[in-house]
Amino acid sequence: MTLQEIAKSINIKCDSTKKISGLSTLVDSTQTEITFLENKKYLSDLKNTKAAAVLINEKFANEVPSGTIALICDEAYLNLAKLSKIFAAEVIETEGEEPIIGSLTKLMPNVYIGKNSIIGSNCTIMAGAYIGDNVKIGNNTIIYPNVVVYRDCNIGNDCIIHAGTVIGSDGFGFANTKDGKYIKIYQNGNVEIDNDVEIGANCTIDRAVFKSTQIASGVRIDNLVHIGHNCKLGIGCILTGQVGLSGSTVLNQYVIMGGQSATAGHLEIAPFTTIAARGGVTKDITEAKKSWAGFPLIEHRRWLKLQSKIAKLLK
Repeated sequence: MTLQEIAKSINIKCDSTKKISGLSTLVDSTQTEITFLENKKYLSDLKNTKAAAVLINEKFANEVPSGTIALICDEAYLNLAKLSKIFAAEVIETEGEEPIIGSLTKLMPNVYIGKNSIIGSNCTIMAGAYIGDNVKIGNNTIIYPNVVVYRDCNIGNDCIIHAGTVIGSDGFGFANTKDGKYIKIYQNGNVEIDNDVEIGANCTIDRAVFKSTQIASGVRIDNLVHIGHNCKLGIGCILTGQVGLSGSTVLNQYVIMGGQSATAGHLEIAPFTTIAARGGVTKDITEAKKSWAGFPLIEHRRWLKLQSKIAKLLK
């Protein structure tokens, strides 16, 4: 669609006939994509954006770099939500190539594989699995019963995904109208899982709003873990039972998170960090190789001393 057509759909005037391919963030946008600015803390990213156009409030319009068209509106985030529907992929492809199945791969009964999907060699896909359109799965990967892999997601070699896990479901994204109504932000990214990853039973890994939710090689995920949209897990991370990661959390390599620990969104955890069970991470952890516990989060040794003092007070 042209920028003029897109702008008209949300009642913004624009005369540009430039072709637009999609939506993205300020940092990642290309010259054929639209982005947005809702929060002034991202003004530094706006100055360096390469986007064709940006949804933006009038008070920030003078910050838009040359080469990027300002689409002036009161509610940039809400308009982004409306535009996300335009660029959403079809739920199911009705046309396309039949799936390609590698040699020695075993498919049990009642397995569905969508259009344009590719399954590597020596894989095992068990009964009830649903593999959507445009999915790629590498060699020697095992998919247990009733696993769901949504469209456009990619899984590497030598992976194991246990029963009931869902890869690529929509992230939790909504914008509010002034009267409180929720407008869905369509999640137009995917999930990328690298090689040698094991994911437990009944986990959920959300697809990205834009680009990819990323799981690096060697990651180990226990049962009942939730990973929000646009999260990035570095090499060798371990997430144990009932861990929850809010959207856009970044775990650097070899982070370990104990049972029922969780993060707020849009934060980063340093390499080789350990979060004890039920720890709550609410801000960036910048120093590597430390252990943390509690909520609010404090260093693990201090937390143990605190518990000791509380126990003495009770006595």
